[in-house]
Amino acid sequence: MSTSSSSSFPRTIVSYTLSTSLFIVFFLCSVFLFTRRALEPSLTPYHADIPLPDPRPPIEPLPSKDLNGKPHDADADLTVDTNPKEEEADSRGDGDVAVNTKLKAVDDSRSVDLTEKTELEDEGGSRKEESVEDNNAESAEGKAVVEKLRGCDLYKGSWVKDADEYPLYQPGSCPYVDEAFDCQRNGRRDSDYLYWRWKPDGCDLPRYDASPVLSPPPLSRLIQVSVNRLISISLSKSYRFNATDFLEKLRGKSLMLVGDSMNRNQFESMLCVLREGLSDKSRMYEVHGHNITKGRGYFVFKFEDYNCTVEFVRSHFLVREGVRANAQGNTNPTLSIDRIDKSNARWKRANILVFNTGHWWVHGKTARGKNYYKEGDFIYPKFDATEAYRRALKTWAKWIDQNVNPKNQLVFYRGYSSAHFRGGEWDSGGSCNGEKEPVKKGSILDSYPLKMKIVEEAIKEMQVPVILLNVTKLTNFRKDGHPSIYGKINLDGKKVSSRKQDCSHWCLPGVPDVWNHLIYVSLLLQAHS
Repeated sequence: MSTSSSSSFPRTIVSYTLSTSLFIVFFLCSVFLFTRRALEPSLTPYHADIPLPDPRPPIEPLPSKDLNGKPHDADADLTVDTNPKEEEADSRGDGDVAVNTKLKAVDDSRSVDLTEKTELEDEGGSRKEESVEDNNAESAEGKAVVEKLRGCDLYKGSWVKDADEYPLYQPGSCPYVDEAFDCQRNGRRDSDYLYWRWKPDGCDLPRYDASPVLSPPPLSRLIQVSVNRLISISLSKSYRFNATDFLEKLRGKSLMLVGDSMNRNQFESMLCVLREGLSDKSRMYEVHGHNITKGRGYFVFKFEDYNCTVEFVRSHFLVREGVRANAQGNTNPTLSIDRIDKSNARWKRANILVFNTGHWWVHGKTARGKNYYKEGDFIYPKFDATEAYRRALKTWAKWIDQNVNPKNQLVFYRGYSSAHFRGGEWDSGGSCNGEKEPVKKGSILDSYPLKMKIVEEAIKEMQVPVILLNVTKLTNFRKDGHPSIYGKINLDGKKVSSRKQDCSHWCLPGVPDVWNHLIYVSLLLQAHS
């Protein structure tokens, strides 16, 4: 009996030792495998259920900043939601020991676990409540700001000096300002005209803040959406005129300016304002490789990171220009005031349209109206230019009503921009050289051309809503903002000729930046309507 007991005891020890060793090996393997999975997460499982946009060119990783402006690793603070059902299935398959092991591993690797749920739990319940209260307060404040803007006449006010906010971009910093508007580069030495901000009487326009947001690294669309959501929350806090927020409002859309050289002036301003919101300026380019020049009438600029375009289409009158043969076999220009401009096919594809026409209606042949205006096949021997303008706008309004869908398109009409010629007109010795500050008083401040009353009448009768950017009176003040004699580069230092001056267009940076500020405000109001 004693011999049997002594022989079975070693076998029991060996069996126990073997079982314990196997358990320890299994435990260590489980910890190793789970820890490896936690430290090297794959985002693949989360891609299947997320609708992705059109593929874009890869974005080079850039050092990013958190919402407080502190630098951090591009991957470290980004979070994604894990699928709780998948985690539950995994834990069931591993048994009770695996469940306990996994929970321990989660505790040990909390700093690197890329889950939005874990990150929120780390912040604590008090942080959640505080965040909700802050968001509610910010939302109420934002609504109050928007409501004040909505009840304010944005076009009745004055210009105030603001060297802190203006200019919105530095002279010479934007490569899309063409020679005719680049006044500082062309030799203009005074700079006070750069520092004026438009102040409506009953409110303030959202203050400017470029705040470029660095392009995210190419991790996944889910992470990019999470970042954009956080950015959006940050931007909404103060309702500033933020160039990046402007781009967000244009995301996936096309903004098209259609009109004469005054709209090209505004188009170049728009490119420069939006460019300030980009961290990587190379992500913006003209899709055909064209440089901006007077001779070309069509440009398309792509903002890659926002999948949006800003375009310009030249149309001097919005109705169709043509030619006729005279008795001598030569050709003379005509204007068909009952037919829309031939570029209209391009207008149809834009989400946001900004139209203008006006300055060409006071030039030579247009103002004289002899053998120029045409309806159907009939050319009027003599026709009044003001009536021709009225009929042309009705033709434009009819086209808008028939071709624009207000559910997914927004239409602006930018009003007449004031000229400031002294002692003549643009082609008869008129000048504005030497003007260094806005008009402070005088009849010009209340000037409102008949053409603008015709515009208002046309818009009032339209079925499709049109936002009137009524900039006429705010431009009445700004006799100091024109290129005057600084419309060409003076490389040799010679005295600039004052014989022919440009007192119609505007220096950039300058007055058209405010027009685009007003478009931003309109988009802000639309988003909260």
